[in-house]
Formats: sequence, C-alpha cells, structure tokens
Amino acid sequence: MANITRFDPFGELAKFDPFGDLEDFFRGFGMRPGLRAFPAEPQMKLDVSEDKENYTVKAEAPGVKKEDIRVSIDGNRVSISAELKKEEETKEGKNVVRSERYYGRTARSFTLGHDIDEARAQAKYVDGVLELTLPKKAGTATKELKIA
Repeated sequence: MANITRFDPFGELAKFDPFGDLEDFFRGFGMRPGLRAFPAEPQMKLDVSEDKENYTVKAEAPGVKKEDIRVSIDGNRVSISAELKKEEETKEGKNVVRSERYYGRTARSFTLGHDIDEARAQAKYVDGVLELTLPKKAGTATKELKIA
C-alpha cells in the first residue's frame, strides 16, 4: 500500500542551512567556521500576565542559584538578570578524564503598561522558576486629553 504525503512548497526552505556548505568546506582544513564555534547564549523565557491589581511574571532560570538573580524596577520598567556558574568533573581513580566549566549571564528587560509599586513587589524562586508579583501603583491610570 502506498503512503500518501501532502506537498509542502516551503518544506525545503525550513531545512535551509546557510552555513552547512561552509562547514563542509572547512572540514578538510581541520577548522570550523567562526559562526558555529560559539555556543548559543542562554535565554530566559518569560510569561507575563495581568489582572486588575498586579502583574505576574514567571521567568525560567534553571540551574541558577537565587543569590545570582537580580531584579530591578524603575517605574514601569523591569529588568531581570541571572548568572549561571556550572562546573563538572569526571574522574576515573585519581585521573581527571573530563572537566567542563560554563559561566554565562543572561538578562531580560521589558516595559509594563503601569508603574510598579516597588515597596509591595514580591519575588520567589522555586524549582528554576522566578515568580514576581508586581502590584500596580495606585493613581497611575492613564488620562486621555480632549483636543480643543
């Protein structure tokens, strides 16, 4: 029995790798292209939700110690930064077979629709997720001006 497949005109574009040919070119010289040599920087994923009184922000920061997370609030601008330090060593007897270290820093900044009441803001970090509760400042409703 024959399998029926649907034609996807963009399927080949999705598989397009502009540096694939360069990698094959440099393979014979024992070199790697510069753009492939660097690891991707860690990204912090965010979820932002809003109700009448608060904004709730959930930021993924797996493997980061809570002492290495910084949150700053300036009016309606929120900045989160995290620093990850990871060291791993594999030994067989007294000989070190493999040793890896990774130090990275990631940061995200975003602007909210209302100013934040910094005095009542709360943060907790559980299981690699930072959760911020950011109360809206009272009396910061936007005022619409009538045009004369």
